[in-house]
Amino acid sequence: MRKKRLGRTELQLPIVGIGTAFVGIPTQNQTVSEYEDAPSPIDRELGVETLVAAIDAGCTFFDTAALYGRSLSEAMIGEALRQRPEAKGDIIVSTKAGRSHEGYDFSFDGIVRSVHGSLERLGLDRVDIVYIHDAMGQPMERVLADDGALGALRHLQRQGLFSHIGTASNDPSTNLAYIKTGEFDAAVIADSWSLINRIAEREIFAEAAKHDVGLVAATPLERGLLVTGPRDDTKYLNRVFSQECLDHVRVIQALCADYDLPMLAAALQWSARHSQVASTIPGARVPQEARSSLAAAQLEIPEAFWADLASLVRHFDTAISV
Repeated sequence: MRKKRLGRTELQLPIVGIGTAFVGIPTQNQTVSEYEDAPSPIDRELGVETLVAAIDAGCTFFDTAALYGRSLSEAMIGEALRQRPEAKGDIIVSTKAGRSHEGYDFSFDGIVRSVHGSLERLGLDRVDIVYIHDAMGQPMERVLADDGALGALRHLQRQGLFSHIGTASNDPSTNLAYIKTGEFDAAVIADSWSLINRIAEREIFAEAAKHDVGLVAATPLERGLLVTGPRDDTKYLNRVFSQECLDHVRVIQALCADYDLPMLAAALQWSARHSQVASTIPGARVPQEARSSLAAAQLEIPEAFWADLASLVRHFDTAISV
């Protein structure tokens, strides 16, 4: 699979990795409640099977977080790596700290505990990137303080527990504010960049280029809409799509059909075509989703298709989280 450099880092990321926020959840557009007393829909065996399938299909990049699956996502990655030990040295792993199922904690000690807990669950001595996770609404001066989240990550970075520090938020304006500081090597930009969402073009890309911040695009498939096209029987998690948006996706889907291309391949590869975007991380719930995304990343797409697609890439406000 083609690789791209992640901003000012030395990391070469595959243009498509695997996001693990929903791994092991059998039902599409279902998530895990943050509350301990709520039942979890995660099937751990299915989750590990999905991650092993991704490794076997050539995945070399997993993105996770202490929050995901009430930390079970990290544990499932750890188990998958134990089942495929020969792949351990080839896989780039990023995780996130500051938010978990226990709440938000951007204190120095809280971040230290979070990172050590992540490494233990992953079964790793170190990871490649740790992101400050979902700092929206937090006082930035405290998050960036020497005795706050960034200070803790710098401390752990010096100890060799990871190489690079990033920002990751489901809120584009929060990501933008942290990218503007120039303190971060990388950012996971969710709800900001897809065939129907161009928020990142407003300021994120320019600021990332200014500071050479490498970007990883999350939510490239808009909860599955850009895989199957509109379906009457599907309710999309944290999305409200206007009829105009849905009709427009059908036009994109028809163009893909004219070129005998799955829309999945177009959506993923388009996300990583921007010079500042190193990789995109579709979520994989089940083995087939992992295999399909990784195969789609490697399909040859003719330049004529990209030329025809260019006029169809639009922004719809209804495509963002609500």
